[in-house]
Amino acid sequence: MILSFLGCCGAMKESRCMLLLFFIGLLLILLIQIAAGVVGVVFRSKIENSFRKTFQEEVKILSQNEPKNEAFQKNLDQIQKKFKCCGLVNGAADWGTNFSKYSTSCECGIPTNNTCVEYMGKKVYNETCGEYVINFLRKNLVIIAGIAFGVAVIEVLGLVFSMVLYRQIGKK
Repeated sequence: MILSFLGCCGAMKESRCMLLLFFIGLLLILLIQIAAGVVGVVFRSKIENSFRKTFQEEVKILSQNEPKNEAFQKNLDQIQKKFKCCGLVNGAADWGTNFSKYSTSCECGIPTNNTCVEYMGKKVYNETCGEYVINFLRKNLVIIAGIAFGVAVIEVLGLVFSMVLYRQIGKK
């Protein structure tokens, strides 16, 4: 918001200082965005492992019967219904004693070849929600990269226009 203010007011009031601050701020954002993209590509496997480690830690919450964990459990229950997955890491076993309470969102509607397994006498989804999230990000990486590239092009245009205005104001 501050950056937009600097760019807009700098152009309207023909303030070289505001335009220069806008340019520097936008340049910093662009450089950070590029660095984050490079780090994301180079350390993709480490990022996936970090997701898996986080999911492993969250599994403990699923099997506990404490009121403070109920919100997380209900949210995962909704995720299971929507994305047709079960558990975070080890499938239905992640729920422990809470499986009977949240088993309906894990149950397969119409079982097909590899989508369902049997657990405690019920047909439940084979894919864990943790793997679903990782696979979703992997599949949509091209779309995410395309959006980031589009934003970068707009940022470069902003840099060019701000510098052109900066130079034009200096010639007056």
